[in-house]
Amino acid sequence: MELDMLGIIVLISSFVFFLVIGTPIAYSIGLSAMATMLVSFDVLPAFSTMAQRMATGLESFSLLAIPFFILAGQLMNSGGIAMRLIEFAKVLVGRLPGGLALVNVTANMLFGAISGSAAASASAIGTIMGPRMKEEGYDKSFSAAINVTSATTGLSIPPSNILIVYALASGGTSIAALFLAGYVPGILTGLAIMLVGSVYAYRKKYPVGDKIPFTEGVKKFLDAIPSLMMLVVVIGGIIAGIFTATEAAAIAVVYSLVLALIYKEITVKHLPVIIINTVRTAGMVLLLIAASIGLSWVMSFENIPATVSNALLSLSSDPFVILLIINLALLAVGIFMDMTPAVLIFTPIFLPIVTTQLGLDPIHFGIIMILNLNVGLVTPPVGAVLFIGCSVAKLKIQDLVKPLIPFYIAMFVVLLLVTFIPEISLWVPDLFGY
Repeated sequence: MELDMLGIIVLISSFVFFLVIGTPIAYSIGLSAMATMLVSFDVLPAFSTMAQRMATGLESFSLLAIPFFILAGQLMNSGGIAMRLIEFAKVLVGRLPGGLALVNVTANMLFGAISGSAAASASAIGTIMGPRMKEEGYDKSFSAAINVTSATTGLSIPPSNILIVYALASGGTSIAALFLAGYVPGILTGLAIMLVGSVYAYRKKYPVGDKIPFTEGVKKFLDAIPSLMMLVVVIGGIIAGIFTATEAAAIAVVYSLVLALIYKEITVKHLPVIIINTVRTAGMVLLLIAASIGLSWVMSFENIPATVSNALLSLSSDPFVILLIINLALLAVGIFMDMTPAVLIFTPIFLPIVTTQLGLDPIHFGIIMILNLNVGLVTPPVGAVLFIGCSVAKLKIQDLVKPLIPFYIAMFVVLLLVTFIPEISLWVPDLFGY
């Protein structure tokens, strides 16, 4: 199929126009796709085709996991789980240089892994840790910077909604394998952020935490076990083949609800608000997915993926250079686009290049893509987690730009390691036979 330059011009210009005038990203994607289709089709076929693509794109059993995991995250956010994980994190790393900063990172890794949401993690952990760090003399902008960057680790460490979206966009990559592949890169990212935070805290002579008596440490660990066990139940059940990712998400809802009721942090009267918030969030996410799937079809019809592939391969035949270019492109995309549409739109473009031309495993590329787009979540002007972190800390975005730079570098170093050393992502899935 020949490249339709008029269609591409309409697609790009209309998308940029809608974004510039402040149209929500889901509508910008859908309207630009619709405008492009009107160039190639009559009005009625264009509208019917777009509606059909959006509707059929949501006909996936795996996508049912997303609203369930969102509901589980909402229950955890309100159910006292964050506080217990913070206390457990203090036992683990509170006595190291920059103790509270490292507690922040560890708690975000744990809570993000359990809830599967960077936004929920940044909000829950930041709300508790921000005032504590301020009391001990930590700079507010540093506290907010370490909070927002470490909150993104939960998108790599399973269960993760965005890995489910990638599985859909990649044409059926194993969700269980993707979940397993995310552990080491996610933990590496957290450790890199902790290293930067520890060096900064040591130079600023921030205090370390008080020594916790052994019996108290054991008590805090026991308090956290029920929360941590959800990871074992959900991920263990998927790997063992006891249930699918969607069924695991439903089990996560039941588990988190029972836990919140046992902790007495949630009563029946709180449930309507939690469910309404879940429906609102899930509606936005699924609309984004539907619009992005429609746009992906339009891009395929306009022959854009093949054109990008040919353009990249004409620049260089060196796999190192091609991967570096793809990483830079994804970093740029993450700055201006939300994570879900970015995965749905750019996976069909880049995945054929890296699998057929470079021989990369789709599981490996999925982790590369998520790590790239994680950086976008904490980068202005669109970074959703950055905005949440600023709101929680009551700071302006410009206050965080300078403190964020060392953390950006740490995240980028981990990204390069994961990109060029596939075993970092693949050895755990290989261990379990994926």
